[in-house]
Amino acid sequence: MAAVDKQGHDAFSGPESTSGRKFVFLLVACCFVLVGVAFVLWWVPTVGLRNINPHLPLIVGLCFAGIVLFALGGALTLVFTILWGRNLFVNRKSRGIVIRFLFPILVGLGRLLGISKDELRRSFIAVNNRLVLAEAKKVRPEKLLMLLPHCLQFHECGVRITGNIENCKACGRCKIKDLVGISKRYGVCISVATGGTIARRIVVEKRPEIIIAVACERDLTSGIQDTYPIPVYGILNRRPHGPCFDTDVDLEIVERGLLTFLENGKPESERPSPSGT
Repeated sequence: MAAVDKQGHDAFSGPESTSGRKFVFLLVACCFVLVGVAFVLWWVPTVGLRNINPHLPLIVGLCFAGIVLFALGGALTLVFTILWGRNLFVNRKSRGIVIRFLFPILVGLGRLLGISKDELRRSFIAVNNRLVLAEAKKVRPEKLLMLLPHCLQFHECGVRITGNIENCKACGRCKIKDLVGISKRYGVCISVATGGTIARRIVVEKRPEIIIAVACERDLTSGIQDTYPIPVYGILNRRPHGPCFDTDVDLEIVERGLLTFLENGKPESERPSPSGT
């Protein structure tokens, strides 16, 4: 899945093939920080605690050690889930931990280390996609939603497709025609959103079980967070003309995503009929 930067160069080889190295690095760094903070919080009051009861420093130390070991165990489990592509958590809500708690913390840590927001967002999307793939959820076509940004539409096109993408005249000047064709071939829902508010409304109306979303780093990151616990597989768009203007997307990656998450994994024309004929 290739996304390109403002100059049109490849900026992201694809969430499904990207290890999310920066995210993993920050996660490990966060673990070291946690150990250091826990040690300081235990060591500073130790003298005072000993005056109250000689056993209190040991008790408090064991409590801190338990918290740190729990956090380290969760972080390492997450790292191996990312690296091995299998959900190793007993509780299958690891994506929620990443989305709700870890990402905001790692953004702050990344800023201190001079890592840009977009780099962190790309890494976050890569990690999210690996977790979505690790859950390997398969759905019926009507329960899968393809959610697209309006900037994929050719800027001089006068047809309004945000309310109904079927209004597309299939002129071929942008990829909307091809994406509509893919959605019809596999029988999945497809919609175009002009922003987060409309995207959320579409999700509420369609009630999908999984979303394949195309957008930039910022919109994908916020969309993944807004729609949790619905899994979102993010595909970064291409921006050869700059952001939000005549953007592009790799159709092969979109179709591969559909095949990954659909129950049958075949176009409608190749599926057996309900009667088995």
